[in-house]
Amino acid sequence: MRVFRATGLLKPIIAVILLAAGLHGASADEWLTSSSLTGESKYGQDFQHYDYVNPDAPKGGTLNSTVLGTFDSFNPYIVQGTPAAGFAGFGGGLLYDTLMEQATDEGSVSHPLIADAYKFAPDYSSATYRIDPRARWHDGKPITVDDVVWSFNVLKKNSPRYNRYFENVTEAKAISNHQVEFSFNQKGNRELPKILGDLPVLPKHWWEGTDKNGKKRDVTRPTLEPPLGSAAYRIKSFKPGTEIVWERMPDYWAAKLPVKVGRENFDIRHYTYILDDNAAWLAFTKGGLQDIKPENSSRRWATAYDFPAVKAGDVIKKEFKTTSPDPMQAFVLNTRRPLFKDRLVREALTWAFDFETMNRTLFYGYNTRTKSYFQGTELASSGLPQGKELEILEQYKDKLPPELFTEAYTLPVYGTPQAERKNLRHAVELFAKAGWVIKGGRMVNAETGEPFSFEILGWNDTDQIIATPYINNLRKIGVDARLRIIDQTQYINRLNNFDFDVTTSLFQQSDSPGNEQRDFWSSKAAGTPGSRNLMGIENPVVDALIDRVIYATDRDDLVAATHALDRVLLWNFYVVPQYYRAVVWLAYWNKFGMPDKQPSYIGADIDSWWIDPEKEKALAAKYKSVD
Repeated sequence: MRVFRATGLLKPIIAVILLAAGLHGASADEWLTSSSLTGESKYGQDFQHYDYVNPDAPKGGTLNSTVLGTFDSFNPYIVQGTPAAGFAGFGGGLLYDTLMEQATDEGSVSHPLIADAYKFAPDYSSATYRIDPRARWHDGKPITVDDVVWSFNVLKKNSPRYNRYFENVTEAKAISNHQVEFSFNQKGNRELPKILGDLPVLPKHWWEGTDKNGKKRDVTRPTLEPPLGSAAYRIKSFKPGTEIVWERMPDYWAAKLPVKVGRENFDIRHYTYILDDNAAWLAFTKGGLQDIKPENSSRRWATAYDFPAVKAGDVIKKEFKTTSPDPMQAFVLNTRRPLFKDRLVREALTWAFDFETMNRTLFYGYNTRTKSYFQGTELASSGLPQGKELEILEQYKDKLPPELFTEAYTLPVYGTPQAERKNLRHAVELFAKAGWVIKGGRMVNAETGEPFSFEILGWNDTDQIIATPYINNLRKIGVDARLRIIDQTQYINRLNNFDFDVTTSLFQQSDSPGNEQRDFWSSKAAGTPGSRNLMGIENPVVDALIDRVIYATDRDDLVAATHALDRVLLWNFYVVPQYYRAVVWLAYWNKFGMPDKQPSYIGADIDSWWIDPEKEKALAAKYKSVD
């Protein structure tokens, strides 16, 4: 699960099944108006609006944002092209509503949107979604079951991500004017009924129609014709590659639904494209092009927020704590390259990464080393495997590194000259076991004399900041690593086609993992362009453990299976883990009103903010460039 759940003698049995699914107190054939994989939503079935929002938040004003790079498409669901800001490759973005919407303040919980309810078969072999008769496209036509069926078929066929996410969903069919039934090719997958709520619904009649020139549209190709949508915004105007402006629909059909009350308050969302991160920073400090800056740079957070607007209180710097899982940010080692096939080589490269010195000298001590793919949750493995996790892993003992059973997974600790010498010495020893030795100051293959040389691919200044100390450390042991910075469009295309040696990437998990794990780690995804299996993992044990996670029978079983998957991924050293922060940093021009609290799960819900006209007017008078 993604971010961003009878009668007579059968009743006790079905109750157990429902508890495992997190669908407390409901029958499998009963219509449910919220779904959860972790227990009943705190709002119950009588959900009115999120408890943190201002239900009377005013509408109006413009939210200005900058985006790095460029764009050339309004179709985010194919591998080709770079989608414009506001479109989402997973989910509906600003344009399309989904069947249900993932909650902002609870993990693995969804609430009604296009579908007002759903139900599932007792054995999890199918799920049925009921379409809200009020649901409308922007042209006023109703969203139909035919739209849902068509969207499912199109996305599964053309989107690598949805193809794997819904791999076990074999068919979508209309069973009435307002009900769509999804059939599965397996039973017992408790997540499948719920995650179908993540399906974005596309307008069949628009995509199968013709453009103003009479040319038939093609959903399998990029386009710069603004598509018809159903969500709160539509494209107002754009300049190809440089600007896109979205306007709020004043008659948005779902504006009074619980997930929308008090949210999506900005009339205009204006995105300006900027090619350079430094230029984007300067634009923010001057005002006008960017109103809210999510900050990822520790250096800037610690030292750069001293410009005049900050000192005057016109730019506010605020930290929001989050309880959602912390992402695995790491150097990805592309095992499709022969250089990284050997696990010992990958482990050696891990031992050469000096996090402690980087954290002290570059990151001002803000960061924490990442030690799990499921960091910050009960799903993270630790210590030695035991209990049910051990039982699972012992089935594959002859195919796993022996150390996995006898040693706790640890990462090297730097910070002193002695530690550096010890860790780099260990890296050299691992290289030697893999057939690489240092000759003339260079790490070379002991048999062929081929140098150990690779390229780290990046696209912005942050990549350079992260990669340079690592490159310098690798040079100390004769490894020739170098950084190549390319533009964002090239970078995305090369990642989609796995055309890189090493790159930095981020893997975000939920607190209830499931079918999306196939897109991250499965052998099938390794050969599918556009998948998130950037490492190229083709490991039958990983494939088996993914299924073990997907078919977990209850929460305890899911935790044990995820521990096992996490541990196997870690001990295969597919990535060099970097670091995380369990907070969201935002800096913003003081033109907003916002609820007194924000949802702790995601940290900050900007959609719950609104423009304060008096504050905006005062800023405009003080800073001529502020709109």
